[in-house]
Amino acid sequence: VQLQASGGGLVGAGDSLRLSCAASGGTVSRYAVAWFRQGPGQERSYVASINWNNMPYVAESVKGRFTISRDNAKNTVYLQMNNLKPEDTAVYYCAAARVLTYDIYSGRNYNYWGPGTLVTVSS
Repeated sequence: VQLQASGGGLVGAGDSLRLSCAASGGTVSRYAVAWFRQGPGQERSYVASINWNNMPYVAESVKGRFTISRDNAKNTVYLQMNNLKPEDTAVYYCAAARVLTYDIYSGRNYNYWGPGTLVTVSS
């Protein structure tokens, strides 16, 4: 499966963005799909994921502000980001896995990664 993330941009604190992860060459409903992010000078970190039975998981750091969802008809996974903060500034990546061998937060699960989309939040 190939993944393409889009929807990033420059926004102000408190604004919202919706990121899209469009899949091709595979059916997204057959994968666990996750969003990770990497901020300036930071390691990559887990943001959210959604698994085969549509169960969403969200990192504590963004819980209450970010939600993940999937549209099977469009073969796309979304990350809705509300009340954005400057510390949310990062390149956001989507990734997919057929099997989750490690805990859900681990990037090691994911075999398929798309190019990232940059989100910049100004204060």
